[in-house]
Amino acid sequence: MDYDLTREQEMIRREVRAFAEKEILPVAADLDAEERFSSSLTHKMGEIGLFGMFVPDAYEGQGLDYVSYIVAVEEIARVDGSQAATIAAGNSLGIGPINYFGSEAQKRRYLPPLCRGEALWGFGLTEPTAGSDAGGSKTTAVQDGDDWILNGSKIFITNAACDMSLGVTVQAITGTRDGGKPEYTCFLVENSMPGVKAVPMKGKMMWRASNTAELYFDDVRVPAANMLGRKGDGFHQMLQTLDGGRLSIGAMGLGGAVGAYELALRYARSREQFGQPISKFQAVAFKLADCATEIECARNLLYKACWLRDRKRPFAKEAAMAKLYCSELMGRVADHAVQIHGGYGLMRDYHVERFYRDHKLLEIGEGTSEVQRIVISRHIGC
Repeated sequence: MDYDLTREQEMIRREVRAFAEKEILPVAADLDAEERFSSSLTHKMGEIGLFGMFVPDAYEGQGLDYVSYIVAVEEIARVDGSQAATIAAGNSLGIGPINYFGSEAQKRRYLPPLCRGEALWGFGLTEPTAGSDAGGSKTTAVQDGDDWILNGSKIFITNAACDMSLGVTVQAITGTRDGGKPEYTCFLVENSMPGVKAVPMKGKMMWRASNTAELYFDDVRVPAANMLGRKGDGFHQMLQTLDGGRLSIGAMGLGGAVGAYELALRYARSREQFGQPISKFQAVAFKLADCATEIECARNLLYKACWLRDRKRPFAKEAAMAKLYCSELMGRVADHAVQIHGGYGLMRDYHVERFYRDHKLLEIGEGTSEVQRIVISRHIGC
């Protein structure tokens, strides 16, 4: 067994950490307060190769392994959840389905600008009536000659309504299977197609500098050439995409936990009460010890799941475990970090307050903690 990262993976960690601290940290609080998506910051993340990390270089990707990608997401999340969300969704949910299931023509058309960080792509699964029950979708696509007519809506779609949004992969009902269940097919829908309306969602508790959208499709004419894979493969494509996406959410949980822990440790060493740093008090020291221990456990679980994926071995159970554990871990660590900061932990001037808010989405997005437990229980034979 070898627990060491490769030299290249360690270099990626150092470079992404330095970028995050230099470019993201100084503006993270202001972007959060203003609820403002930053195109310039996203372009910078593209310039250092944070999009298309696992895509072959033939499509202008980086051609790296999944562990390298997860390390990068972890380091961005250590500083800011909003920018990590842009990277994680842009790669796992935006680029991923096109890379894995797209035709050669689709890959040539869409992947290069997405991998360069010049544009963003969304993942249109969630609807007002379809959250944990992904089969509750109402969006439909009806064939009309060589085109498909798309009608319906999506909600809570990341990267889908900003000036960089190029399009979204949309799951729609295209028929009925034997037994009466809906048939799902995915389409690559560009935001510029007539009938597409993308509306930014504001007033979020967390990831306030990440772009989130409601999407509406009103008789959108989608060319048959924009069907992703084969008719009827949509549900399988979405589930496979979510397996990989869970690893990036896990990386956000791990990175966020590390960031909150480091803030708490630094504060505890500098804050004095009763004549000594509060880190010397057992009540505080034990909280920090628990955080350090759980972070180590989370990293081992997440990296193992990525290791399995890179070796093309089954990883769905481990991905669900990593997503569940890392997302809930960040909540525990952020809670301890705020408690250690005391009253200051409740103030926007202290970054730990943002970590406390940002963690909650990780327990909900890309499958709630309850859904992860369902997935895991099925894998273990319950």
